[in-house]
Amino acid sequence: MAATPDVTDAETRLEDLVDTARRIRDAIESVIEGKSDVVRLTLTVLLAEGHLLIEDVPGVGKTMLAKALARSIDCPVKRVQFTPDLLPSDITGVSAYNQQSREFEFKPGPVFANIVVGDEINRASPKTQSALLECMEEHQVTVDGVTYRLESPFMVIATQNPIEMEGTYPLPEAQRDRFTARIAMGYPEAAAELEMLDVHGASQPLDKLDPVATTAQVHALISAVRAVYVSQPVKRYAVDLVAATRSSPDLRLGASPRATLHLVRCARAHAALSGRDYVIPDDLQDLAVPVLAHRLLPSMEAQGQRRHPEQVITELVRRVPVPDTR
Repeated sequence: MAATPDVTDAETRLEDLVDTARRIRDAIESVIEGKSDVVRLTLTVLLAEGHLLIEDVPGVGKTMLAKALARSIDCPVKRVQFTPDLLPSDITGVSAYNQQSREFEFKPGPVFANIVVGDEINRASPKTQSALLECMEEHQVTVDGVTYRLESPFMVIATQNPIEMEGTYPLPEAQRDRFTARIAMGYPEAAAELEMLDVHGASQPLDKLDPVATTAQVHALISAVRAVYVSQPVKRYAVDLVAATRSSPDLRLGASPRATLHLVRCARAHAALSGRDYVIPDDLQDLAVPVLAHRLLPSMEAQGQRRHPEQVITELVRRVPVPDTR
């Protein structure tokens, strides 16, 4: 029986999405060796129209991953090096007086790009960090009472060092909640580190990385992800998972409703990258830790027992009943 035009179009869009995502993934992995799971999650956040926080110790490739994704897509990219003396206007832009026209003109800051790479975001003061709040949530910037829209797609990829390190400021809860997911690079396997010595020792792989996708293609991918079907039981399961964090005795701050929205958006992207046009509970389970853990605050008792939010989320995923989607 022949497929209907709608089904054929949907299948074609899904095939295009998987093919384009594979090209982007291959381009990034030509620079970042042995981190396929990290690269896949990065693409998931991009297609979910979210923002990514990469947290780990110095020297494991956080900035390299952000730059590799930015260079894989042919779109405007800006980089901001966060330092203690950085001002909010250094990010958003400033109104400067033009002596010739005798009027104030807005000089856009680096946030006016499709992909913004914020390096070591927790080395800036909380006041400067808060300059990204409006940008990340509402895709706009307000300077001197005038609002400027940001182009779509808009993604912030921020790196940060662990807060125990010297010269860092912990991100405020509101700032962490704006990030769709948080990942840790981790140290590479011995074989991957050996290959890195051969590849990175002779040249800089980023210099050879050419764009493999355009802004229009990324728009098409995002549209395809929005069309991925989420059944009512799966939506209920997402709500139950997030609600469980709010009643857990191990947590003094649970996940917000924004976290539920981000979890479902990422689940759509995760399903699409797997070649499916529908979300299953496994998608939510795979993404629960990276999407939810960084938003949570452990209780004093949990801190005393050295129980991290990642452990709490893993236990909640095991306890919350999985819906029957048949």
